[in-house]
Amino acid sequence: MSESFNQLKSETSPYLRQHQDNPVHWWPWGNAAFTAARSENKPVLLSVGYAACHWCHVMAHESFEDPATAALMNTHFINIKVDREERPDVDAIYQKALAQMGESGGWPLTMFLLPDGKPFWGGTYFPPAPKYGRPSFQQVLTQLSRVWSEAPEKVKEQAAGLTFSIVTEEKEVLKDGLSTEMLDDGCKHLLEFADTENGGLKGAPKFPMPFLWEFVWRGYKRSNDIQIKTLVTHTLDHICQGGIYDHLGGGFARYSTDAQWLAPHFEKMLYDNAQLIWLLATVWQETKSELYEARITETIAWLEREMVGETGAYASALDADSEDEEGKFYVWTEAEIDAALGMDSAAFKKVYGVSKDGNWEHSNILNRLTDVEFDGEEHESLGPARTKLLAIREKRISPGRDDKILTDWNGLAIEALTHAGLAFNNKAWIEIAKRVYAAITTKMIWTDSDGQPRLGHSYCDGKLQHVDVLDDYVHMINAALVLHMAAGAKNYLSDAMRWVATIDALFWDEAGGYFFTPSDRKDLILRTKTVNDSAQPSGNGALVKALIRLYMRTGLETRRERADIIVQNFAAEAFKLFPHATALLNGFDLLANTVSVVIMGARGLPETENLIHAAFAVSEPNLVVSVIDGTDSLPPSHPAHGKKMLADKPTAYVCRGSTCTAPVTLPIDLMRALARNA
Repeated sequence: MSESFNQLKSETSPYLRQHQDNPVHWWPWGNAAFTAARSENKPVLLSVGYAACHWCHVMAHESFEDPATAALMNTHFINIKVDREERPDVDAIYQKALAQMGESGGWPLTMFLLPDGKPFWGGTYFPPAPKYGRPSFQQVLTQLSRVWSEAPEKVKEQAAGLTFSIVTEEKEVLKDGLSTEMLDDGCKHLLEFADTENGGLKGAPKFPMPFLWEFVWRGYKRSNDIQIKTLVTHTLDHICQGGIYDHLGGGFARYSTDAQWLAPHFEKMLYDNAQLIWLLATVWQETKSELYEARITETIAWLEREMVGETGAYASALDADSEDEEGKFYVWTEAEIDAALGMDSAAFKKVYGVSKDGNWEHSNILNRLTDVEFDGEEHESLGPARTKLLAIREKRISPGRDDKILTDWNGLAIEALTHAGLAFNNKAWIEIAKRVYAAITTKMIWTDSDGQPRLGHSYCDGKLQHVDVLDDYVHMINAALVLHMAAGAKNYLSDAMRWVATIDALFWDEAGGYFFTPSDRKDLILRTKTVNDSAQPSGNGALVKALIRLYMRTGLETRRERADIIVQNFAAEAFKLFPHATALLNGFDLLANTVSVVIMGARGLPETENLIHAAFAVSEPNLVVSVIDGTDSLPPSHPAHGKKMLADKPTAYVCRGSTCTAPVTLPIDLMRALARNA
């Protein structure tokens, strides 16, 4: 094999193309690579990462661009490079294998496989020289090639055992099922781990984990416990005012490396920003926080300014690094601030924590952690200074953008934009959500061998990958159902029903729950099924919410039955993983405590629109809204079935369980009826 061999040049993934000039003989994931491994009787070195991953870049520079390391890799292994965002199904299998080895997962993921794909050993980042208590990457390569050569049967035995352990985890079942009281106990338990000074959970690093704080907020809404409410708002205040937020350009970084939310790894991911928009809007509905409104507005503006991709949907991420330095694009020296702002510099530096010595590697990460209290007038007065600095920053060499359009992440964004649009009565945001939805449903559809339309997971450089995962359908179902609440167009509801039929046919496991991959996927060694939330809510967890929304709108009992089965199947595991499976618990809260608002009246009438706005003016995470006109009706199972308009005026009913409130025609009365303690 020639030294110039590298099969990544024709790939569309920006992450894979970052490695197309490595001296490593990289293959993309596929049958050709495994055929070569069998033909040459070599183990496979699988390296998984993503374009915005800082430590992926570090390992690439240290090892994959090093000729000596590459020579070891090329001599002893068939080397496969995978973009975990493009192929989350591949990543899921081998992350689970690493967990079975007792190792913490993450990226870069470095796994060693048999020529048939079964894993036998692995890790994450390996340094070029022994440090951090880890061997050097060259030591790992040398040792594993020796073991493969000298004791191949032992390696195969290890792989068989590890693969068996992935698929035979013992399934526990809660004897008496899940209850709201158990959710409340979980909230109280979290208080023990809360960082009362900085917000979030104690310690570092700190991840935003929006689905966790949704869980806590739901606990507050059930209990009216001010201590629980304060934990959520205190956390969001620090996230919004910390260095994890881009105070010039808008948008949140993936996580903070410290306990104060000051210093992030600077990559910005679509999924984090989508989920934070949703959560901030939900909490704003009650608090009317000017801070949350500002951050939502600025983050949506950032999405529209920097993240709109080739189809009209959103690109995946912005890199942490520029010019091979982490954060270089975002940080400032005091001298740079002084030169840019002149006489206005002193006031800006005081507010945004700028000093001569800096707060991070001799530079300054702009933040407002000295005083997280938000002053709207001050924020507005400093707007010209921020605009001036942003214009200067835009002349710097920008971090790379990962242009992949991912269906599941865009589904989260559509739901968040629609929810924020409803909460703030901002029709422009809902129109953006419609545009993104249209982009996904026109550009991200492929037809399988049976002639059935399927969602594609990843689109880049004009090419749609014919790969789908559960999360694509689940997050788009939720997006469609929330858009249906907002806009009423029947195509949203019919799309949701069609996608549910697809996952029933291709992803359902008769043992309960849904697999991450479809039954016709042939290039994986096994199918995973999980309720574990990663940086985004698990498909099975988020699906409970989708199924209950669909049930309340259509009355299809099979939807509620499937939601019940998912909860029963995964409840014990969710508490075992707690707090990393709270999406399922949030779904159960909706299942158990649904608040259904039925608004009878034609859309477009001012009275109807005012009732819709009133329904979303209250922070009610379990809200499902149905707008019914003269050509529509509720299913017989709905508690409001058969009810009429009051005095021929647009009318609203609030239903909990099997009972509904008296009809109301005034927005203020609807808001009162929605109040928990009304």
